[in-house]
Amino acid sequence: MKNILFLVTLIVSPFFAHFLSITSVYADAIYDPATVVVGATHGLCIEDASCINRLHPSIPMTHRVKPGQTILFHTRDAVDVLGTIAAQRGDTEESEVLRASILDKSRFYDMDSNFAHPMAGPVYIEGAEPGDVLKVTIISIDPGEYGYTFGSGGFIRDLMEGQFLAIWRLNKEFAVSDDIPGVRIPNASFPGIVSTLPGPDQLQTILHREQQLADAGGQVMLPVSNKATPSAICGPDGSASNECLRTVPPREHGGNMDIRYLQSGSSVYLPCFIEGCGLTIGDLHYAQGDGEVSGTAIEMSADILISTELLSNGPDLAYGPHYEGVSRFLDIPSERFYAVTGIPVKKEGDVPPHMDYLDSRVLGLLGNVSNDITIAARNALDGMINYIVATYGYNRNQALVIASVAVDLRIT
Repeated sequence: MKNILFLVTLIVSPFFAHFLSITSVYADAIYDPATVVVGATHGLCIEDASCINRLHPSIPMTHRVKPGQTILFHTRDAVDVLGTIAAQRGDTEESEVLRASILDKSRFYDMDSNFAHPMAGPVYIEGAEPGDVLKVTIISIDPGEYGYTFGSGGFIRDLMEGQFLAIWRLNKEFAVSDDIPGVRIPNASFPGIVSTLPGPDQLQTILHREQQLADAGGQVMLPVSNKATPSAICGPDGSASNECLRTVPPREHGGNMDIRYLQSGSSVYLPCFIEGCGLTIGDLHYAQGDGEVSGTAIEMSADILISTELLSNGPDLAYGPHYEGVSRFLDIPSERFYAVTGIPVKKEGDVPPHMDYLDSRVLGLLGNVSNDITIAARNALDGMINYIVATYGYNRNQALVIASVAVDLRIT
């Protein structure tokens, strides 16, 4: 299970007229007709030069695009067992074998988690420099034909018995499964992973705090070179085999955020830590509840079309990415929403007030706390207060009042 990402969503309510001005940040985008295609249509991720499953600043960027250009990412499911959607829909012998294999559940139980998560990219955004903010707008998502969800994992896995897997058949409107009879799940497709590459400084900070957490017995996935791609950088003989980050937790650069509100029409703001940013997308989900409580959503392969905008004076992303979209994603009485994110990290030496009673020396030393909702929530809330202060000119106390009456806390 990934580290918990806590989301704070600012509800822009009609009765609070001052906040209606937030809608002005949305303008109709003009997209370059020359769409750049990223990712192969057949084969495995490890055979595709435009597919990676680790994160490191030295990973070469396979495509260059201008801000505003549309980019089509051919993405694969979380462990690359479903193939690409082109392979699922093809009339070749390869496609026939693939479709038959998807119904063989033993393949899913035997899968190697070191393959997680295949991501298309990374893409070099022309003109992007460290310190810039990259706005990624999701235009459309074409879901694959199949999906899967495990029913024996997540944060109550100790309360579950036996293995269970649901295989879903997908179309544009809904998903159905013989394993969950009588249920139809509406299409609410979104990318689980949207990320830029970490810079050298961010990489060392992350490696340090995650090693600390592992040494303390916390839940964390340290670098593993087995099945890592690109192999020249992250594989067993790679130049950075012991430094390539796993993709399971969300971090400051984005990553496995699993924000189900990042559907077509929404935008996410990501930090650029290196020249060109290194945009990568993967782990597409057909549908997911808040929390992804079993550890998996309806995992699928998909094609996703996006555009980018480069901001030299964008929002403060110190606590993590921000995102925004139309209110129908949240079922709120507003036209649009704006949200910030938080993850369970803190300054070394700090002990949050709610943990003082533990009198824990180890906790004080850690910079990363495993699966801690409260720390993630504190970070997200502080980020939202900073956003309200910077955007609307209120002081922090006023911003906290606004947050208390017009902000939602949500878990992904």
